[in-house]
Amino acid sequence: MIFSPLEFQPAGSAAVEWISGVRPITCRVIGLPPAMADNARVETRSRGDRAMTDLNMIAERYIAAWNETDAAERGALLGAAFTDDISYADPVMQADGHDGLSALIVGVHQKFAGFRFSLKGKPDGFANYIRFSWALGPEGTESVIEGTDVGIIKDGKLNMVRGFLDKVPG
Repeated sequence: MIFSPLEFQPAGSAAVEWISGVRPITCRVIGLPPAMADNARVETRSRGDRAMTDLNMIAERYIAAWNETDAAERGALLGAAFTDDISYADPVMQADGHDGLSALIVGVHQKFAGFRFSLKGKPDGFANYIRFSWALGPEGTESVIEGTDVGIIKDGKLNMVRGFLDKVPG
């Protein structure tokens, strides 16, 4: 199948409108009805080095906060990584605000003394969403627990996190 050059968006452009009657490939792939396509906009965002660096930085700050055992240091890391009104939930725990999240972190350190969190792979995201995977276990050994977290970013910090446990001890 041959596509018109109008159906493709140039790299780095913010948005493109198309001439009535020419439906971009995106509309055909997602099944946008022709009537809607005539009045729609196609928008793409480039994910250059800056976007990935920001996602990496956000995920690294998250991991650093969860690894910190000193309360004062953890408080500073929580302030750098999370908005004041952070909402956190996973299948086994839930917290709101820096104090609530700090209490959860203390509980994890008590239950899994000496364990460390680490990032698995590279964070991914779009718009104001981030997704990243992590591992928890004794440093230098295979992880005991693994998970994937999805968050909403507000002003460069995590505002909401929902965690999923991918690997737990039997």
